[in-house]
Amino acid sequence: MCKVTFTFSRNMSNGADSVFLVGEFNDWNETSHPMKQKKDGNFNLTIDLEKDREYEFRYLLDGNVWENDDCADKYVNTPYGSDNSVINT
Repeated sequence: MCKVTFTFSRNMSNGADSVFLVGEFNDWNETSHPMKQKKDGNFNLTIDLEKDREYEFRYLLDGNVWENDDCADKYVNTPYGSDNSVINT
């Protein structure tokens, strides 16, 4: 296992009150991984992920706006006409 810190920039949040980390590691559960807003306005969350794996994920803002991570290792197309962010551990 390894600790991975996800950061969602306040510049991307457009004033969002809540940001959730959603992905394969939590079966795309939209509420299980709330991110904490720091004093600088960024949202952060550190989780344990299995090493040597690839995970698709996205950020969910205020329960209705999906965003990708600008610093993702890569992006993959989805059947829904959008892309998911990918992290390699």
